[in-house]
Amino acid sequence: MNTLKVKIINKSHHHLPEYATPGSAGMDVRAYLSEPVTLRSLERAMIPTGLYISLPVGYECQVRPRSGLAAKYGVTVANAPGTVDADYRGEIKVILINLSTEPFVVNDGERIAQLVVARHEVVEWEPAETLDTTERGDGGFGHTGVK
Repeated sequence: MNTLKVKIINKSHHHLPEYATPGSAGMDVRAYLSEPVTLRSLERAMIPTGLYISLPVGYECQVRPRSGLAAKYGVTVANAPGTVDADYRGEIKVILINLSTEPFVVNDGERIAQLVVARHEVVEWEPAETLDTTERGDGGFGHTGVK
């Protein structure tokens, strides 16, 4: 497996994000808070991480929800997946939203999201009058039905 070196500044007192297992795609990222943040039902907040990165052009860092927070507490990333662009140099922050009916407290050091670094292509649009045909065509939004 190839590795990609990415410069990172960690202004928090937490460990750098790391993979939990050798097969993990995402690295857990932790909240960096001076005091706990309570999210009431349907409330959202930008949670700082204390992390700053410098990605090579052609890469993005996706900020994704943690399945455990979503399943157990109804807390997820509001703009999932969030994107950290290669030219962004500010602090990585996570927009958490509480979709449950119970308040949720975010504490310093709590694992709040996953970071997935991925390669992406740059698109050059090619104006056209027609598109190639496919079996699906313009069917979408439930077109294939429910099984």
